[in-house]
Amino acid sequence: MKGSLTSVQAEPGAAPQEGLLVFLRGYLWSGVRAVLLGPGSSLRALLTAALGGQRSVLVTVEVERRRWAEEEPGCLAVLGRCSEQQRGGSVVRVANFRFQILIEDPVTTCLSPSVYDMICKLGFEFKENCDINSIVNHNGELCWKTITNCVSYTDPDQSLNYWESVLQLGPVCEAIHLHFLSLTKGQFEIQYAPWFQWTSFPELFPEVFDALGSLHSAAISLSLMKLTSCLERALGDAFLLIGKECPFLLRDLLASEELAHIFGQPVMDVLKVFIGSPCGLNLRNILWHGFASPQEIPPKYCSMILLLTAGLGQLLESYFQETKVTLVHRSFVTLTNLEDLIVFPDITYKILSVLEEMMTKSTFISKIMVPYWEIALMKFKAHRFADCAILLLTQLEAGLRRVFAAVNKCPDRLLTAESTTLYTTFDEILAKHLTSGRINQLPLFLGEPAMEEAAVMLLMRLAEGYHSHCHPAFQLKKQVLSCEESIRMWPLLPLPEEPCQDMARMEDSETNACYSLITKIVHELCYHVPENHRALSVFGDLPAEEWPPLLYALCNMHVSTLFCPRAMLEVLGVLRSITSHCQCVSSQVVTSLQLRHQQWEERRLRSRQRRNYLSMRASIRLLSPVLYLILLLIALELVNIHFVHGKNTYDYQQYLKFFKSVLQYSENLVAYTRPEKNKWRETISLTHAALMKIWTFSEKKQMLIHSSKKSTNKAIL
Repeated sequence: MKGSLTSVQAEPGAAPQEGLLVFLRGYLWSGVRAVLLGPGSSLRALLTAALGGQRSVLVTVEVERRRWAEEEPGCLAVLGRCSEQQRGGSVVRVANFRFQILIEDPVTTCLSPSVYDMICKLGFEFKENCDINSIVNHNGELCWKTITNCVSYTDPDQSLNYWESVLQLGPVCEAIHLHFLSLTKGQFEIQYAPWFQWTSFPELFPEVFDALGSLHSAAISLSLMKLTSCLERALGDAFLLIGKECPFLLRDLLASEELAHIFGQPVMDVLKVFIGSPCGLNLRNILWHGFASPQEIPPKYCSMILLLTAGLGQLLESYFQETKVTLVHRSFVTLTNLEDLIVFPDITYKILSVLEEMMTKSTFISKIMVPYWEIALMKFKAHRFADCAILLLTQLEAGLRRVFAAVNKCPDRLLTAESTTLYTTFDEILAKHLTSGRINQLPLFLGEPAMEEAAVMLLMRLAEGYHSHCHPAFQLKKQVLSCEESIRMWPLLPLPEEPCQDMARMEDSETNACYSLITKIVHELCYHVPENHRALSVFGDLPAEEWPPLLYALCNMHVSTLFCPRAMLEVLGVLRSITSHCQCVSSQVVTSLQLRHQQWEERRLRSRQRRNYLSMRASIRLLSPVLYLILLLIALELVNIHFVHGKNTYDYQQYLKFFKSVLQYSENLVAYTRPEKNKWRETISLTHAALMKIWTFSEKKQMLIHSSKKSTNKAIL
């Protein structure tokens, strides 16, 4: 860790100024003098107090060398020549200095010592030259045997020896890197372009080649991030040639029997050394989680992954010829509802110039990471927004990890962990509690309103009234309101006038039982509507005109999206599916009503179709309040969604089982109301069974609205 002194002034009579190093709480200032001090020393307290509050301060150093060396070694060291005095048989060094401190970024690496050695040093220890012709032939075909022979295994269990493998592979990587640097872009594309087609993103690889030739460390690191991501997805596609469900984690994918069957176990072991294990180089993770600075990634490892990707393409081609199978690529994720994403103000060139200035001054950004920010801005200006997003996401994690380590007083968490310990990533940085059980101070720190800098105040003003637009909770609110708007259109659709007795014949005892259940359930649910949103008639039959304002009010209530455990997201997923099916039912009802009315007016309905039309009208009269009831239930559960935390495993499973039964009802309703099905009479029996389940579960008091009520009662008591 490095820093500097703008000046060091000795008081009169002090020892000559020679060269001082001060280690204090992990910070290093360079400048003048010398002794060994411990963390409990009075000098440590003196320097801590003096340097913490002032930039220029007189400090007297008086140290009993023997005592601190024996009791508390090595916390603080001042190195150089000082005057020595004998005091009671002990050697004491005395010096008087005026320290004028220039506060600088103390972070020189975010890699722990062993990880740093593995990545930055180990692969350079063997200096012998490796013949490129033993690795790649003149056609660009990879000789896998040369590479796999460098992988080392431990005796007797034959597990991978990552340390020795990186050591042996170092010269191979160097030869491959020099080989790529010797090629023109045209030569590279002729020799290797066909072998990148299997990735479904062949246009990436000429970009990677250009980055290697540029010798720009940040550009090479960006290329390696994109390269490992592309390779991971392509390997997942290859896995599905014989596997059923692609593993979620890269390490599990590389350890799978399916890929070993396709490419061979020795080949998969090579990949594990580079990207598949925290015991190896682990290039993918240390880059994507923002640990590695640009200068810490040797370009030869990017060249190695580039060639390995081509080599895998060659092996896959041989596999296709043997098995006669074809690789099918999974479709990419497509962002929908783009209007929800366009909520932030445009970035002007004026703002970009401010950001460029802030990059060199902000304590959020480590100086070792500034090249990433510089290239991110360059990519933004060039409209390469994906590249910009990749860089900023990793640096957001790096910056937040720095704040996390500071506010939680755990500076060691700034570094990559060893292979036996998990890294500090977004999951923990944004969690409510630390692994120790203590409250995470980061969200509290970021929520502090007492920031007065103009730039921060501007950001706060921009953020006023902002709500999450992409969170499942927000999307569920949108779905509820959209579905309500669709149902609200039903009474406006044209219907033929029919004698009352015809309609009455369509309503049997089961239909009446449904209405009775609806009244009881709505009555129960309305008890849990917040008092300031209760309509005057909320405890009787809820008129149709009161549904929209009630649902709108509930969907406007704040739902925290900061801490969302998996259980909460799982429930939100089920609720969103139910709402989506309700929306589909409403759309089908509208379509069927419009079609049948047109046929009615044109007298094109036969007697059976006429009876079916009347059944549809009777069913629709019932479905409207049922769908409103379901939307009310979903809106109330959404408002209380965080109470899912309080459920034990059994209660949670029962709760989820109930809503999955409601989901099943909505799915069946979609099937029955399709224009080609016309099973309108069957929807009544289906609805009666669903309402019975809702009422029965409501009586058990196991919904989140009941958990909220219990919590309120406890608070009152």
